[in-house]
Amino acid sequence: MRDLKIVLTAVGCPGAATMIGMLRKNGERKIDIVGVDMRNDAIGRFMADEFYQVPPASSDNYIPAMLEIVKKESPDLLFPQSSYEVFPLSRHKDEFERLDVPVLVSEPWPIEQCIDKAQMYRILENVDVPVPRLLYPSDLEEFVDGAEELGYPDKDVCFKPYVSKGARGFRILSGSIDEADLLLHERPNNLYMTLDNFVRVFEGAEDFPRLLLMEYVEGREFTVDALVHKGEILLGMVKTRDAINTGLAMSFKTVARPDLEIYSARILREIPLDFFVNIQFKDDKLLEINPRVSTFVYQDNLILPYLGIKWALGEIDRDELTKLADRIDYTCRTIRYYDQVFWNEQLGH
Repeated sequence: MRDLKIVLTAVGCPGAATMIGMLRKNGERKIDIVGVDMRNDAIGRFMADEFYQVPPASSDNYIPAMLEIVKKESPDLLFPQSSYEVFPLSRHKDEFERLDVPVLVSEPWPIEQCIDKAQMYRILENVDVPVPRLLYPSDLEEFVDGAEELGYPDKDVCFKPYVSKGARGFRILSGSIDEADLLLHERPNNLYMTLDNFVRVFEGAEDFPRLLLMEYVEGREFTVDALVHKGEILLGMVKTRDAINTGLAMSFKTVARPDLEIYSARILREIPLDFFVNIQFKDDKLLEINPRVSTFVYQDNLILPYLGIKWALGEIDRDELTKLADRIDYTCRTIRYYDQVFWNEQLGH
């Protein structure tokens, strides 16, 4: 089996170090990894075979920079990791494909439906998938009335921007919190606030933000991680998301939740993504859809990102992928931890 070279983006993201290590452990061939990131000190810089710093994905210079890297390195494919990158890369993927470099990303329009959570929920209104009770307030008065309609202050409610990443902009409104206790005993990244505090922030604001106001769902978080083709799940697995810290799960466990896999299949029929997707649920209610690769519970004999590479290159077919579901080990667990790299800035290593 021939060796490969891939361009892997966002090599400073939380899952990048493990992704690089597992791609190298594929057991079939050597993979050279050209890492890119907007930070010069991204952890992947120290693990990849080559590294390039690029502008943020929101910059007009991002796509030209990526095209220059691809022209210089002539990789076998381009593998994006970040939510911020998938949409601009999808809009320009024909430019990469003209260089004979496939991009592991969906078409633009289904990605747009996932990025804007209000659009996502509206598309799924008539689909048999459990979702939280939610409202779309257009101003502060509607927000306050909506919070009370959802049960505040007797019940906790939450809100998040239409477009966000991780836990950015997400807060839980609770009528029972002790603000002094929060101030003195909780970390500054605490997610709770009162409705009165929210009103103080936004009363008199010239523009009210586009926010989803939702019931706060109790229960355990789950993610369906899948490799998909035009909305069809080729191979997927479900993991828990435990010990959440600033939006990141710090531990995972592979579990059997066929109900969540069924819901995911229904979702993807309406939003037909390609390549990688992770669909997040709390208990059984849909939270969000991320049209990108996720942090997996890896197995040495089931490395889903590597299988996605083989699928993109035509080295594995649908039937072979489907059969690999028999390898899923429901005793597998993952713990995410912090590590450090030491380097000399002047010497560059």
